[in-house]
Amino acid sequence: MRGLAARGSGGMRAAWAKDALAGLTLASMNIPQVLGYTRIAVMPAVTGLYTVLLPLVAFAVLGSSRHLVVAADSATAAIFSSALAPMAAPGSPHYVALVGMLTLLCAGFLLVARLFRLGFLADFFSRTVLVGFLAGVGVQVGIAMSRDMLGVAAPAHDPLLQLVQVARALPRAQGLTAAISALVAAILLAGDRLAPRAPLAMVAVIGGIAASRAFGLAGRGVAVIGPIAGGLPAFGVPDVSWNEAIGLLPAAMSCVFVVIAQSAATARAFALRFHDALDENADILGLSAANAAAALSGAFVVNGSPTQTAMAVRAGARSQRAQIVFALATLLVLLMLTGPLRDLPRCVLAAIVFTVAIGMIDWRAMWAIRRESPGEFRLAMMTAAAVVGIGVEQGIFLAIALSLFRHVRHSYRPHTMVLRQDPETGQLEPAPVTADGQIAPGLVAYRFGADLFYANCARFTDDVHLLVDHAPVPVRCLVVDASAITDIDFSAAGALRDLLAELRGRGVSVLFGRVSPYLRADMERHRIIAAEDPHANFASLHPALAAAREIVRAGAEGGAPART
Repeated sequence: MRGLAARGSGGMRAAWAKDALAGLTLASMNIPQVLGYTRIAVMPAVTGLYTVLLPLVAFAVLGSSRHLVVAADSATAAIFSSALAPMAAPGSPHYVALVGMLTLLCAGFLLVARLFRLGFLADFFSRTVLVGFLAGVGVQVGIAMSRDMLGVAAPAHDPLLQLVQVARALPRAQGLTAAISALVAAILLAGDRLAPRAPLAMVAVIGGIAASRAFGLAGRGVAVIGPIAGGLPAFGVPDVSWNEAIGLLPAAMSCVFVVIAQSAATARAFALRFHDALDENADILGLSAANAAAALSGAFVVNGSPTQTAMAVRAGARSQRAQIVFALATLLVLLMLTGPLRDLPRCVLAAIVFTVAIGMIDWRAMWAIRRESPGEFRLAMMTAAAVVGIGVEQGIFLAIALSLFRHVRHSYRPHTMVLRQDPETGQLEPAPVTADGQIAPGLVAYRFGADLFYANCARFTDDVHLLVDHAPVPVRCLVVDASAITDIDFSAAGALRDLLAELRGRGVSVLFGRVSPYLRADMERHRIIAAEDPHANFASLHPALAAAREIVRAGAEGGAPART
């Protein structure tokens, strides 16, 4: 027993040591990145460090994911920076206060989402449109970073206008700035392939600071970060008027949609990889606490970051202990190491964020979507184009709309078929709906591949009319295979009652096979069973077919019903 305890404690110490090393590695790679995200958020550089201080600890305590890294994120930063730019001068104290209040509103919305157990909302983002959305954000952020990478002015907020302004300013690009940017981006992109665990971002930052001091880059026209306030953040509630807070609600809601969807998708992916349990609603509570901590400590909206989570896993992190070590490393930087950061060239940070933006474009996933489902690939591209062309916020709502549209489209035009007897095997096989689709003379078995609702009930009635009106032999009995129907709404119930009454008047019996308890309850509630023979509903298909054959046989012996 003592030996087992010793081995257990040794394993625990090894796990702690592994997570601690992963946390330090993560800090070396991500501290430069969160400084870069402040350029997207148009916030003071030190606020990027604040996003990986208390918010990390808050999520580690309350969240369920063992791997999710919660920190500054380019998508949410792009949303609120574009929304707040007309309300205050970017980077001004009033702008910072507005960002803080928006972050606090996000925390409140996330808490409400947790209370109402809205973790399921993430399911409304299909992976297809999420890939397109993140690709669009990556392109938008890449365009925004190109300004600092080239040392040119492009003040427009619209990505396409920014691109035009950057293109026009190319002849005036600062040559040394562009060369440094190209070198850093090349090193990071190559290193991502050749040495993915190496802290190359931190090496780029240290090298940039050293080169700036040694060669006086600021005096050669290369813009630097400038002074960064050190020490602990000042705690307090952002000072914003009531009307301004109301004006922030749409942008806060947009951020919350991204936070829930992106965090849930990232947490799920890594939970599946490591076979971990996951509670999405607990993660929402952790995200709410993390954003509250960010707002009260002078930071901005934090989100579950796919790129930073992947970096943590590559570094060897297997629990939130690594994120605690990351936060402690950030605290050390805030207390002792902010001075050297003032000489860091902005183009170095821009190049780092540019490579992160490129990484947000999942080329493999896009190629797989294009190869397997060209229609879904077009949806992904539409989402990406909307993000770049009309904005991140609008792209989010388009992504939701496209996800829902894709689902409704499948339900609106479901697969329908008839069952026909294979002449060789004698087994029932599905076939397209055609007028001659009978199992036996006078008997049709029809399958509808979705729930019946207001938008697709016409498809159901049209198919039935085709099978009955144009049959080569008068139909005596129609069997509906209801295996895919679990719900009938009010409109569809009315259409189904009318159809059954019409068929009954024409001497056509209708039986339902594979009726689930849910469907039976709906049929009783909508008086469909009362309108039809209560014994015409079967839990299985074959008893329904057997009863239908008896009806056809009895009708044939008693004479054919008149056709209308």
